[in-house]
Amino acid sequence: MLGRTLNTHQQWLCRRLADLGRVVSRQVAIPDTGPEIQQAVREALSRADLVVVTGGLGPTSDDITRELIAEMLGQPLVEDAQVLAHIEAFFAQRQRPMPARNQVQALVPAGARLLWNPHGTAPGLAMVVRPNPFRSGGGASWLVMLPGPPRELRPMFEAQVVPLLHAELPLTEAFVCRTLRTISIGESALQAQIADAMHPFTAQGLELGYCAKTGQVDVRLAAHGGAAAGVVAQAEKALRGLVGEAIFAEQFEELEAVVVRLLTARKQTLAVAESCTGGCLSHRLTNVPGASAVFQAGLVTYSNAAKQRFLGVRAETLAAHGAVSEAVVREMAEGARTANHADHALAVTGIAGPSGGTPEKPVGSVFLALASAAGTQVKHQVNAWDRETFKQATANQALEMLRRALLGMS
Repeated sequence: MLGRTLNTHQQWLCRRLADLGRVVSRQVAIPDTGPEIQQAVREALSRADLVVVTGGLGPTSDDITRELIAEMLGQPLVEDAQVLAHIEAFFAQRQRPMPARNQVQALVPAGARLLWNPHGTAPGLAMVVRPNPFRSGGGASWLVMLPGPPRELRPMFEAQVVPLLHAELPLTEAFVCRTLRTISIGESALQAQIADAMHPFTAQGLELGYCAKTGQVDVRLAAHGGAAAGVVAQAEKALRGLVGEAIFAEQFEELEAVVVRLLTARKQTLAVAESCTGGCLSHRLTNVPGASAVFQAGLVTYSNAAKQRFLGVRAETLAAHGAVSEAVVREMAEGARTANHADHALAVTGIAGPSGGTPEKPVGSVFLALASAAGTQVKHQVNAWDRETFKQATANQALEMLRRALLGMS
């Protein structure tokens, strides 16, 4: 509530619930104080079949969600021996003493279903409120409490909340949803290319949505009813026919995961030489499980001296063309490939800004190279954004160069 933490849950949970056919009707952010928490949950239960609460399950003094909701529902808190054993094992595995305060996380409202947390100490909780005293007509509502850290919340939601929804809150009609992820085409340009072809399917009930990120656009195809599967399948076929080469993945697979998968299937290796991205490209690749099978090395050669020392870039090339140039990025890629005995090497050099640009090479200028057995290809882009967006956009462009090469695209 102080603006120091980005609420990523809002976007992620809404997207996942929508993809499951359960569109969120309302979302509220509140401070960690008793009256606000109880009032928000009470109001949510008065209007919804499913209420999801995030945060406030930790061990510190401001983590009071569990206690306040149990109090509001008139349920006592009971220490669960299994949860306590999990918390103790969590600290023992990391060879750290367990603070006494963490024991509060083993308190569970009577009747609550435990959602196990392999990535942290706070279990999630699911409760059916039946009858629901806050809702006109009574009935029942499900209340799900999830821990705040995304690394804990997201796996818990996928592994435990999704099956609960299917079992306890099944949809009343068939629902089919497909997300196709595209790259190197803007949101408005993409819509212009596919709008006419999608019109017959939207007339049949297809729900068409777009989600734009840096250099990428996700296209969501969804439909309800008995004909949903056919409508979505036909729409996907038409979409692939129009922009197939721009589609890099389905559902939620990231571009770096696609590249690692393609390299793994071909038993080929990759080295990376970065200047302006400062390790962003290597970071994204090594976030992918199994990357060690294909990723040889990542070199952040930020200075000219480092480019010469570690990549073999020639002093005369730097003097004649400057660090941000086609000639230098070509030597960076070829040097990285040779030094690391890799099948492929990606290299990037550019001007992230906000200063350092010239009329010939404005801020955002970047050169990208891919060196492989077939030769070295170089591309020039202008990514005139803030530094963080510049890094992500440049990393996307480099990964896309490699993806297209691996798939034999032009």
